[in-house]
Amino acid sequence: MKKEDKVLNIEKLGNLLNDYAHFYVTDIAGLDAEKTSSLRRMCFGKEVKLVMVKNNLFRKALEKKGVDYAQIADAFKGTSAIMFCNTGNVPAKLIKEVNGKDEIVKLKAAYVEECFYGADSLETLVAVKSKNELIADVIALLQSPAKNVISALQSGQNTIHGVLKTLGERAE
Repeated sequence: MKKEDKVLNIEKLGNLLNDYAHFYVTDIAGLDAEKTSSLRRMCFGKEVKLVMVKNNLFRKALEKKGVDYAQIADAFKGTSAIMFCNTGNVPAKLIKEVNGKDEIVKLKAAYVEECFYGADSLETLVAVKSKNELIADVIALLQSPAKNVISALQSGQNTIHGVLKTLGERAE
């Protein structure tokens, strides 16, 4: 590969690092052409960008961005495919879905919510809630007491109405 091509690839990877908040370093060498194509379609459908990279070029892109990747340096060996995304847990769920019982797509490392994760962290990454999921949980927690008060008031209204109706019928 010519030096100009390498520089262009490093710039493209740097742009992807700027555009996406999270990335997963995976090994998809065990997939045949049909399964790779299927994985790419699944990634596209879930707004995940799957890119095959040369390890050295990706390391240089990380260095250029100023990311200290020492914790996951061992992940940059062999064949690497990077999954870029803006929702931290989507690639982990996708990997788990694709793998099923077999470990076809191997997680090497991940950078999610400004933390590095190793190859053994797939279950943890699946459980990580996205920003939108956390906001929904907080809203649900805030709404719960108000719903309980409204429910109590409405049931109290029915109870009072029932008592008055019974008393009214008894007086006759």
